[in-house]
Amino acid sequence: MRRRGRILRLAAIGLLLQATTGCQGGVGAGDEPVSAAGTWGRDGAGQPQLVLEEDGRLHGTDGCNRLMGSWQEDDRQIVFGEVATTMMYCEGVDTWLSGLSTATIDRSTMHIADRAGNEIGTLERTA
Repeated sequence: MRRRGRILRLAAIGLLLQATTGCQGGVGAGDEPVSAAGTWGRDGAGQPQLVLEEDGRLHGTDGCNRLMGSWQEDDRQIVFGEVATTMMYCEGVDTWLSGLSTATIDRSTMHIADRAGNEIGTLERTA
């Protein structure tokens, strides 16, 4: 009798875990990848933000300079094409986003890497 109760508790825990992790979405979370298209980061002075359009275009800001270019998804990785940027100087603003090369998404967080594959920052999905 105790064994049956233990098995039922374990089964209930497994179902609960499956239900909660299956609702997260995002590239790299679960079996079905979700498109990276959308807005990543906050809109505001000194804040980095990327807008990835469904048609493969991107625009945004590194917190100081405007960014525009292209992107595509390749096997759950986002590859940024040629990205043009303005070259303004903004005192006290970390312009790390201008070094983007690739990205991966874990639920609602975009992990952005430079050309060497080192993570340089993250952006949260906002829309």
